[in-house]
Amino acid sequence: MKTQKMTFHHVGIPVNEKLHGGVYNEALKMSAQGYFDTPYAVEWMQFDDDNDLPEIIKTQPHVAYVVDDLLAALKGREIILQPNSPCDGVKTAFIKDGANLIELMQFDKPEQQVWPHPNKFLLECK
Repeated sequence: MKTQKMTFHHVGIPVNEKLHGGVYNEALKMSAQGYFDTPYAVEWMQFDDDNDLPEIIKTQPHVAYVVDDLLAALKGREIILQPNSPCDGVKTAFIKDGANLIELMQFDKPEQQVWPHPNKFLLECK
């Protein structure tokens, strides 16, 4: 089995409360907030009642990593959500590893072109 590098991307935390000021994705039937707001890569997620994603994704926090080859990273894993594309330029899938819910992501072009966020992981010190 070939190994590949995983790079931390974000922590996703589902919530039941309505998110105000978040980004709504009609195709995914969910709102997300926080990832672009701070340098800490925490994403709060609120799902519509009729969202058909697996229940574990809607109720359990996850950690997301970027990989170079999504299909290779999924081999032999317990797949919760098959590879899909939430928007142009990125593919994602969810796996379960023990009790952990993990999102694996592969960018087909530079992430800054998919989701511009120039201050991610840069902490301004005063």
